[in-house]
Amino acid sequence: MKLATMLRVGAAAVLILAASGSASAQLGGLGRSLGGQLLKHSPANKLLGGEEPITTSLPDARWGDSSKDGFTPREALRSLMTLQRTPNGGFVLQPGYYMLVDQSYCLHAGTHGPGGGDGYLYAPPKGPAQDAVMTIVRNSVNHPEIQQHDIQLLLWAIIARAKFENLSMELKAVAARLLTPRQLAGLNRTALDFLPAEVMNRMPGPVRQIAEAEQSLRSMLTSGGSFAEMERVAVLAGMAPRGPGSIDVPSGRWSAHPDGYFIRYIPSGYSTTRVEIWVPQGSPGVGREYDPATHIAVPGNTSRQRLIQSGRPQRQS
Repeated sequence: MKLATMLRVGAAAVLILAASGSASAQLGGLGRSLGGQLLKHSPANKLLGGEEPITTSLPDARWGDSSKDGFTPREALRSLMTLQRTPNGGFVLQPGYYMLVDQSYCLHAGTHGPGGGDGYLYAPPKGPAQDAVMTIVRNSVNHPEIQQHDIQLLLWAIIARAKFENLSMELKAVAARLLTPRQLAGLNRTALDFLPAEVMNRMPGPVRQIAEAEQSLRSMLTSGGSFAEMERVAVLAGMAPRGPGSIDVPSGRWSAHPDGYFIRYIPSGYSTTRVEIWVPQGSPGVGREYDPATHIAVPGNTSRQRLIQSGRPQRQS
């Protein structure tokens, strides 16, 4: 695409984003939902290689239960690890109150980590890369020898749309253990090239911030940057502003999962989340599988990280 054409498309993206922001202000949650649909098909996304690899966002987190704010189940708290495991790395739920401090992973580079009392809600993975992302998280349970930071790098490579053929030999080896050849080929086909600064500069602030972070990650992932350097790019430091379309969600709010149990997420940093599950006696959740790879903890503040959960317990230091 010629630069002049790219600039025109970038300018059009600004107008569409501005229009969707105006709609959000006038229509509240409906406006945010409509704005999200506009963004999904906007020229900005075409420039960025189509739909985001993972599109899960706040409008998808529809199961928050404010009526249970401050509620603690009466049952004794037990470890989720006492339950029967599934081949997916999940857990077969039984009546009771359970907890697991798990390894969680950032799925939204260029945003802030957890903090500030902001709560998180349940939403399922959505987007073109949902299959690959869930496969990585599920298969990681059976590969305890793979370090958490290597799994995170692999997920950032997907989110940033890096070329897998250009990753380091070590990271390609990790990818080969966790993904199928078909999935790896599909990720290579959706890889994104370098975007000129002229295009970046015409994006609205929040969109440009994420696009710049993803571009930096693509460069570092293929040129041998350190994990600490990539983490600084992907997870912003300092006070998180209130993002567009944010809602007030207190820390520890329960979500009523559609499978018939209650779940809440209390992160301490993006890489560690305390997950609590309550399965009432006689509820439809009894006997159902809790598959952490199908759970993205979505913040009420949209300027913070989305966190996918895993069935790997966090090592306690």
